[in-house]
Amino acid sequence: MAGSKHVSLRTWLFLAAVIIAAFNLRSAITSVGPLIGWIRADTGMSNTAIGLLTTLPLLAFGVFSIVAPKMGRRLGNETVVFLALVVLTAGILLRSTGYLSALFVGTAMIGLGIAICNVLILAIVKEKYPEKMGVMTGLFTTSMSLMAALASGLSIPLAETFGLGWQKALAVWALLSGAGMLIWLPQLRVQHKPKTLPVFEANSSLFRSPLAWQVTIFMGFQSAIFYCLIAWLPEILVSRGVDVPTAGWLLTVMQIAGLPATLVVPILAVRLKSQRPIVLAIVTLYLVGFIGLYSGGSVASLTLFNILLGLGQGAGISLALTLFGLRTSNGVEAANLSGMAQSGGYFLAAIGPMFMGYLFDHFHSWTPAIFLLIGCSLVMIVTGMYAAQDRVLFQKQVS
Repeated sequence: MAGSKHVSLRTWLFLAAVIIAAFNLRSAITSVGPLIGWIRADTGMSNTAIGLLTTLPLLAFGVFSIVAPKMGRRLGNETVVFLALVVLTAGILLRSTGYLSALFVGTAMIGLGIAICNVLILAIVKEKYPEKMGVMTGLFTTSMSLMAALASGLSIPLAETFGLGWQKALAVWALLSGAGMLIWLPQLRVQHKPKTLPVFEANSSLFRSPLAWQVTIFMGFQSAIFYCLIAWLPEILVSRGVDVPTAGWLLTVMQIAGLPATLVVPILAVRLKSQRPIVLAIVTLYLVGFIGLYSGGSVASLTLFNILLGLGQGAGISLALTLFGLRTSNGVEAANLSGMAQSGGYFLAAIGPMFMGYLFDHFHSWTPAIFLLIGCSLVMIVTGMYAAQDRVLFQKQVS
């Protein structure tokens, strides 16, 4: 009985650590958007520089996601996650000093810290609690998405209502990442540090695996859609006759609408032999939502289309993260696949919003950009149907 209680306490501590860490994996980014006007006015930055600032975390995701598994094998996954939370906290504080160079360096540090946590936390889940992967992935994704939405909504009240200004409003999030560091400390007592790779992996290249590329492309295009919508959805809605405050509110509605899907989809995915029905549902939600945006209509109908897009996005990100565990045999493979998929995925996500802006500047209409998003959805259904098959990496080698 005592041993059972000990295991139960350890599980609860791990669950709390995962949830608090997940709270930090988008909030430091989504809190910036509403404060862009204040930042631009105080620093005198050009719109190009502002665009780089908002894209920098995604570029950091792309660069550092691929090296995170190697760091985990060298130092231990739990230790590297703790160090990433330290870097994240330092980056938030540095960014908040108000100096232009510190703004960019701090933002890059934030991207580094988040990238490592993105990759390694779910690999730790796969290694420690493979039988609870669906539930824990759902809680991880829901926690991340919930705090991302709250951070967007709290930025202006913190800066304006509470009189903190943009610097201190951004610095507030260091309290959350500091709490994440403290709550993660018990995980350092038991390190997962694989000394050797499985034999079949030594003879196999992840980059030569069609399955790994299918998961990567699925991850990439759903990420690109999300960040395109975060960047440009309010502008698209305004072009459809929605006033600016309502357009901003609908962006928050979209993020909140996806929360139920982020919790339910991973639990459902691990119970299905093939996740193809989920892929079909995701793409259907996207296509209906984008066709609705193209057609326009009343605020009520546009709100409905935003909710559908939110459900599709919540289901998309949670399924993508769950595939890292479902398509692998162990924590090492899960970390490697996660690193590859998130690296390629976030490079795509970084390109998407900039290309949408280019299309609008060139055509002076959001119609081509919406067609681009529809095209991304169609790519997702092709790659997703393959990635959702019941198989794992290097299956021939281990069979």
